[in-house]
Amino acid sequence: MRAAAVAAALLLAGEAGAADLVIGRASEQFSLDPQFAYSGNNIATAADMFDSLLGSDAQNQPEPGLAVKWEAVDPLTWRIHLRPGVLFQDGSALTAEDVVFSLRRVKTIVASPAPYNGATRGVASVDLVDPLTIAVKTTSPLPLLVEQIGTVNILSAKAAAGMGSSDMNAGRGMVGTGPYKFVRAVPADRVEMAASPGYWGGKPAWDKVTLRFIPSAAARVAALLSRDVDLIDQLAPADAKMVAASEKATLFSIASTRLVYLALDSAREVSPFITDAAGGKLDRNPLRDARVRLALSKAIDREALAGRLLDGSAEPAGQFVPQGMGGYDATLPPEKLDVAGAKQLLSEAGYPKGFGLTLHASNDRLPQDAAVAQALGQMLRRAGLAVNGVSALPYNVYAPAASRQEYSVFLFSIGSPASNSSGTLTSVLATYDAAKGLGGFNRGRYSNAQYDTVLGQALGEFDEAKRNALLAQATHIAIADTAIVPLYWQVVHWAARKGIVYTPRRDEVIAASFAK
Repeated sequence: MRAAAVAAALLLAGEAGAADLVIGRASEQFSLDPQFAYSGNNIATAADMFDSLLGSDAQNQPEPGLAVKWEAVDPLTWRIHLRPGVLFQDGSALTAEDVVFSLRRVKTIVASPAPYNGATRGVASVDLVDPLTIAVKTTSPLPLLVEQIGTVNILSAKAAAGMGSSDMNAGRGMVGTGPYKFVRAVPADRVEMAASPGYWGGKPAWDKVTLRFIPSAAARVAALLSRDVDLIDQLAPADAKMVAASEKATLFSIASTRLVYLALDSAREVSPFITDAAGGKLDRNPLRDARVRLALSKAIDREALAGRLLDGSAEPAGQFVPQGMGGYDATLPPEKLDVAGAKQLLSEAGYPKGFGLTLHASNDRLPQDAAVAQALGQMLRRAGLAVNGVSALPYNVYAPAASRQEYSVFLFSIGSPASNSSGTLTSVLATYDAAKGLGGFNRGRYSNAQYDTVLGQALGEFDEAKRNALLAQATHIAIADTAIVPLYWQVVHWAARKGIVYTPRRDEVIAASFAK
């Protein structure tokens, strides 16, 4: 994936002598299968071994990857031309057959906590034209079709035929076109890779790459400073300041597109972790009421989260993508803290004494995620809600449970690799429809017909300015309904030992290909 950026990073590495690189990662992938989950931990593991049709630069601007040219033959047909001379890590040549196989395979993945089905949304068929050209038919006009399918990792049809995710977890079928080839994996410990000598982007910068999974932020920093690892991700703000002052390591930071938000179980009549104010059974779900959802938003002090708890490594959010991305609307500021207003809304909704809830979160996916959850619990209590508990779990346990709709109010995030808000709006807020590839990350099953209509118009609009205006309109509808509760956008930190330079990226991917 992100092949063009990978190639650029490798060219920057020059002809310096190669060496080994050990990366300390906060979270392990859900699966070695590069198509299993469109989630940061899975994307990062696949990034060095697999490429996709499109790449992106460090600012999320799309670039050619395995595809070098594409055109719309008619409103429902796209023709995509592949890069010639690309070899898989087993020495076989990339052909259109591999791309067709890979795009079709996405729909066969089951039980994913973050499915790729949005990438093939609206795709009616994918067919061979010639050895380096495919034709994609869509069910409706999709001006962003290539950006959609461009995120799918491409596998060798020969190596991966008949292979499911369990096979790949056992090391079978793991053949891509990336700069590093799979060697072995030790669950909950490491993934090892070796340079692929036939890589189309040039000689890889490292002979061997090892991903080590170190959930503890303090342990990752200690491993870096003791030179047990060479590069780490997800530094907590306090650790980032300490590393920046260190003579042993260098800090690399960037404002990302990742939105951290509260997801709300707003669809079901009864929600599993909602009680009355005394902790007893509640026979209705207050989160179905937009006034209650807005009350939760007004109860939150975003400035305190971003400025104090996260020490400035975040920006309060009032919508779904930050400034600079298509669909952003400057007229949507972050909701201000208003405890009295929150209590008034709860009273109007029929909960003058509040109600009870349990807040769920990960404890190793985002900087300070468990601490953020605890702070949110305190804020909700001040607004008159009974917070029965705050439960923070490892992400590889937490995310699948969230996808199974096991929570009521829960902390999540969404990062956008695209240049506009379409991916976030489609995956997080569109009415869930697995067959159509809509709402794949809509874990609260929010649904709004007006929103869906405007979003559908945006996704079918070829004029960029008109499309962005429609995306902003859809955003207004969802914000007015408090579909989710936007909290903040992250500033992301990496650190490397002295002598290594890392290119920080807005998509937050940590990969050997961006280190030199």
